Amino acid sequence: MTTDQMLTRGVDSIVPKKGLKEKVDGGKKLRVYFGVDPTGTEIHLGHTVPLRKLRDFQNAGHHVIFLIGSFTAMIGDPTDKTAMRQPLTQEQIEDNFKKYQEQASKIIDFSKAEIVYNADWLGNLTFKNVVELAGKFTVQQMLERDMYQQRMKENKPIGLHEFFYPLMQGYDSVHLEVDLEIGGTDQLFNMLAGRHLLQEYKQLEKHVLTTPLIEGTDGRKMSKTYNNTVNIADKPSDMFGKIMSMSDDLILKYFIYCTDVDMKQIDEYDKQMKAGENPRDIKAALAREIVTMYHSEEEAKKADAEFGNVFKGGGIPDDIPEFKISGKTNIIDLLDQCKLVESRSEARRAIEQGGVKIDDEKVEAIDAEIDVKKDMIVKVGKRRFAKIV
Repeated sequence: MTTDQMLTRGVDSIVPKKGLKEKVDGGKKLRVYFGVDPTGTEIHLGHTVPLRKLRDFQNAGHHVIFLIGSFTAMIGDPTDKTAMRQPLTQEQIEDNFKKYQEQASKIIDFSKAEIVYNADWLGNLTFKNVVELAGKFTVQQMLERDMYQQRMKENKPIGLHEFFYPLMQGYDSVHLEVDLEIGGTDQLFNMLAGRHLLQEYKQLEKHVLTTPLIEGTDGRKMSKTYNNTVNIADKPSDMFGKIMSMSDDLILKYFIYCTDVDMKQIDEYDKQMKAGENPRDIKAALAREIVTMYHSEEEAKKADAEFGNVFKGGGIPDDIPEFKISGKTNIIDLLDQCKLVESRSEARRAIEQGGVKIDDEKVEAIDAEIDVKKDMIVKVGKRRFAKIV
């Protein structure tokens, strides 16, 4: 990948843009930093956009620093939050990162990355240090952030501790003395805080590179909150089906931000769709590409064939999970026992939305009693099946 491609593909903005290309090409290994608060365990395609950009710098020979917010996660990042986030315990953070790293290893070579924990330095700051940090910013600067404005309009509380989050993330840059920080556009305020603090404390310049946020399967921002994510740990058939269910206008964006397909080929796909070619075929190529990346080419072909069988032919998958259940049971209990939902509340929502079927008959009531029989097929949504044996 050329430097121009590295600084444009999958990039929303660079602050300051001037001078970064010369530094990248200058022969010196840049210290490139990306941080995560391990508040969850699932990595979805939206998370992979900045991870893939970090990988680009790693592949170019730069020094990659992967920061785990072991201290900041115990405070809670207010970014894009309409309510205060609950802090995590150290045990939760360690468990979450272990699962996170297993998935992120599909993108980043952790054997060639420096892994750091910001509790190692933030936990040692004195109250005097914190007051000095706070003196670098004003309350007005903090209150300009959209989510605080929204909370004040809705008369929702803003914790004083939340103002300290950008100070702490900013101080990470001071401690690490980085040349570049990578993050999503929603992290721009926090990353610029680090740029400001690094200039104030050490007279060093840090560039900030933001990556775009991508939409999920329903067109809204990809988020677990909206249940619209494509997770890289999803089963191949689920991953394929989710991608096929998304809006056609997201196809090119996913190709650019979530794959390594050459831009010339992506431009060709663009021309084909503008010429009236069925976007379904191009979307299927995207789905195969992404399943291949996170599983294998063989699994991608299998998922493609299964999708054709289930969604075009009206059939069911060949290898659906089987469960030994008998007698009468409540529909919610049945969905839970068949592992078709993550929670009972999800089961209720699926039933209320008409997404639950028994042997192709829609279940109408959340209190329905089901007489479970052998060879019964239970279905939730378009892609989740279970067979009773």
